[in-house]
Formats: sequence, C-alpha cells, structure tokens
Amino acid sequence: MAKHQSEKTSTKALVASLIGSSIEWYDFFLYGTIAALVFNKMFFPSTDPVVGLLLAYASFAIPFFIRPLGGVIFSHIGDKIGRKKTLVLTLSLMGGATVLIGLLPTYETIGIWAPILLITLRLVQGLGIGGEWGGALLLAVEYAPKGRKGFFGSVPQTGVTIGLLLGTLSITIMNQLPENEFLAWGWRVPFILSAVLVFLGLWIRNGIDETPAFQEAKETGNIAKVPLIDTFRYHWKAVLVAVGTKAGETAPFYIFSTFVITYAKGQGYSTTSVLNAVTIGTLVSTIAIPLMGVLSDKLGRKPLFIGGMIAMILYMFPYFYILSLGSTLWLTIATIIGLGILWAPVTAVLGTLFSEIFSTNVRYTGVTVGYQLGAALAGGTAPLIATALMNSFNNSWVPVAIYIMLIGVISLIAIFSVRETKNLDFERGNSETGASKIITG
Repeated sequence: MAKHQSEKTSTKALVASLIGSSIEWYDFFLYGTIAALVFNKMFFPSTDPVVGLLLAYASFAIPFFIRPLGGVIFSHIGDKIGRKKTLVLTLSLMGGATVLIGLLPTYETIGIWAPILLITLRLVQGLGIGGEWGGALLLAVEYAPKGRKGFFGSVPQTGVTIGLLLGTLSITIMNQLPENEFLAWGWRVPFILSAVLVFLGLWIRNGIDETPAFQEAKETGNIAKVPLIDTFRYHWKAVLVAVGTKAGETAPFYIFSTFVITYAKGQGYSTTSVLNAVTIGTLVSTIAIPLMGVLSDKLGRKPLFIGGMIAMILYMFPYFYILSLGSTLWLTIATIIGLGILWAPVTAVLGTLFSEIFSTNVRYTGVTVGYQLGAALAGGTAPLIATALMNSFNNSWVPVAIYIMLIGVISLIAIFSVRETKNLDFERGNSETGASKIITG
C-alpha cells in the first residue's frame, strides 16, 4: 500500500511539475514570437525595419539577464522555506505580468511609456521564470522513484516545448485574422487567456506536499544559512559546468524556434508556414524528450548529451542551407530534425544532470544559478546576435552557424569534466565533498 501511495504521489508531483512548467513557458515564449511579428511595429517603431527588429529582440534578451537575479531570490526561498511555496510565487508573478502585457497601450497611444512598460513587465517575467525552472525540476526529480530520475527530470523539460507549442498554436490561430486586426487586438488574446492557465496551475500545485528530499533536509537541520554562498564555496565547479552545458543547449533552441521566424520570412517564406514548421518540430521534441529521459536511465546522461551536441554542431551548416532552398516542405523537415530530434537528447538530460551535481541543501540554488546564467549568456542573446551578425555580413548565414557551433564546443568541454551520474544516490552521496567529486579536474 505504501509503495502504491508513493508511486501515486510521485506521479501527482510529476504532473504538477509539468503543467506548471508548461504554463510558465507558454507565457514566456509568447513574447519571443510576438516580438518578431508585432512589437517591432507597435512598441518599437523605426524608419529602419532592422533597427525596430533589433530593439524588439533586445527587449526579448534583456530579461535573460534578470533571470539569474530571479533565480537567486527564489532559489534562496526554495532552499530555505521549500520548493512548493516558491513555485506558487513564481507562477503568480509570471502570469500577472503576461496578462498585463496583453492589456498594454501601444507606442501610438502613450508614446515612450509603451516600450518602457513593456520592458518592465518583461523584466517581471524574467524574475518569475528565473525561479520557476529549478523548482519545477526538483519537484519532479526529488519525488522520482529509484532508477527513474532521468525520465522524471526530462518531463519538466517538455514543459518548455509544450509552452512553446501552446504559444505558437495560439498565435498561428490569431494570425489568421487580417493583418490590421491581428496588430490591433488579435495578438493580445493569447496573453490575456494566460490568466485561465495560471489559475489552473496554482490549483494543481496547491495540492502537492513538500518534496521528500527537502523534508528530510529540514528535519535533520541540513538547511544552508545562505545557499548562494555555500553554492559558490562548495560547488563552484558544478556551477561552471551547468553554465557551459546550458549554453550549448539553449542557443540552438532559440535559433530553431525564434530567430528562424524572422530569418525564414526574409527568405520568402510566409509567417504561417514558419509557425507551422516550428509547431511540428516542437510537437516532435515533446514526444522525444521523455523517451530520451528513459534512455538516459539506461545509458547515462553523458552519452546522450555528447551525442546530441555533436550532431547539432554538425547540423548547423546543412540546416541553414536547407532553409535557403525556399521550400516549405524542406523548411519543415529542417526544423523537425533540429528542434524535434537533435535538440531532444541534449535538453532531456540537462535538468537531471544538474540536480545530481548539487547537494540537497543548495540544490535549488545551484541548478537555478547555473541554468539561468547559461540562459542569459547564450539563450536570450542568440536571436539578437544572429540578427546582428547577418546584418554585418551582408545577410550571410555562415557567421550565425559558426557562432552556434562554437557555443556547442564550449558545452562539450563542460560535459567532459563531469563523471557519469545515473547510478548516483544523491540523497546519500551529495554532501559538500561528495557532490564535488562528480566534477573531475
């Protein structure tokens, strides 16, 4: 009976982690897609379309640098007070900012205050998402049955793709409106509807108890006084590994899912065909990620990450070449290969790997800081840097491909410094000294 109850509780925690994560990322990715379609016209008007687009992408990138701050704030709460209460706070913050973005007046109505308010709310989103991912991950992994941490850790990662899928689908539907109506009010609908999803997420998360790992740490008094200090004191190598591996995972993702919208339109593709390609690629990755998580429980985290990253590095030149063919079919195939297949094993193992290289008393802080720093350095900046590179090199995609490949090499260097962790019992083995031994060198 106890085993049945344990499995039931684990499954409930996994579902709560997935749903909350999906809602958070839906809110976050709405902005990225709309930035290329609406904000460059309605909030950052310019006589030069490239300048307007760069400003829109800059507003997309800025919150990635506030995410580490949100990560520090909420991971401190998560390691001191608990995972559950923190996740309620992050979801509320994120959802409120998203709904308000959908209600904002444009530049034409209130002038300079429009982009100022937009960026302010985007920063609030960044604070919320900064603390969300680590909590959602730990809710799943710290409830995972023995031998299934890879699968449980991969499921919150599908929240990223499900959120992107929901966001892309909602915008695709609204994009069927005449352009003037879409720009006037159609783009606002997905933002405002986020309120319904947030209430659903809060209701589900409210029914989950604190994770067993944190409860045990609290009962034994193994709570860090200042988790951030302990993280950098005992786990600074692990933080560097997390930053490096996250950079290699996130930069290609934003090229495949966000930058491609602008790039493909410049190659003559319609907005609908690009959004459809991203939607299909995202759907494939949503199915592939948990399968890769199961595989990581059998083969290990490192082989999947290394294989996926090498494949992604080798794919960058063929990817852009396929896009230059001007075929909607090949655009879709290229997106399925990149976003749906090659990226899946890399992102599937990332969260579980992070959780296994930090001890319980600083795990929320460690995984969050490493993840958000990597995202800030290589994620939100990817569309901005890619656009700037193309503009500087006569619209050539070659510098963009080389840029992503170099980031991939950095991530391989990071992962090679980690020993395999799939057989690690992190509740017993991840003390200050035990966890550090996972990092070689």
